[in-house]
Amino acid sequence: MESLVVKNLNKKFDGKEALCDINFEAEGGEFLSILGPSGCGKTTLLRILIGLVRADSGTITLDGKDITKASPDKREMGIVFQNYALFENMTVLRNVEYAMKFRPELKSKAHETAMRLIEQVGLSEHINKYPSELSGGQMQRVAIARTLALSPKIILLDEPMSALDAATRLSLREELKRIQNEMHTTMIYITHDQEEAFAMSDRIMVMGNAKIHQIGTPQEILAHPADDYVKSFVIDNLNKKIASLMKYAGGAQ
Repeated sequence: MESLVVKNLNKKFDGKEALCDINFEAEGGEFLSILGPSGCGKTTLLRILIGLVRADSGTITLDGKDITKASPDKREMGIVFQNYALFENMTVLRNVEYAMKFRPELKSKAHETAMRLIEQVGLSEHINKYPSELSGGQMQRVAIARTLALSPKIILLDEPMSALDAATRLSLREELKRIQNEMHTTMIYITHDQEEAFAMSDRIMVMGNAKIHQIGTPQEILAHPADDYVKSFVIDNLNKKIASLMKYAGGAQ
């Protein structure tokens, strides 16, 4: 299966390091979370991967092909934004169909593909609604279906649930994992939420101060934090969230 390989990636803005010697791989079909606080470099990394920002040095290869300098439309990646980025004047169906109509190899089956994906994300009864008639979780599902429609090798998700309430986040999290498992799609998920990363990921890449501090399975990170930063930002904060949830659950009884 396709794999993404990032080697020695570096980026500075106005002389300040945004990324410092970033090296990692994402295996085909993997759910990899990039976990870190605001300003740690994770969004810069995402923008470089998708081709919206050029790295100062380093290489990016996908399935053995060097895409370091490729334009966004040549990278075979899709992105799901935090703000959904849907067309307000288009129905759910038309939003999902839209991008396929500009790809000759997909245009003839655009309607059929859109219908199938809308059903897969559980929105068949909302197919003719406009974004203004949908909830936040429903809009995010449309955005996911629209991205899947172009059959990208990798889907990048930029904090897609941060604007949603807790119940909707939980439901959409389960939906996203189901879709990923069914379609065997590689997903790279940007988040600052420790609990979210540990619940969803095959592996987690912990970032801080423009660097990678640790990459591993949730179990590996919990059992063997690489340094004090991982212990403080990831494990201590995760334990605080769990304790808070248990306290809330106890008070609700």
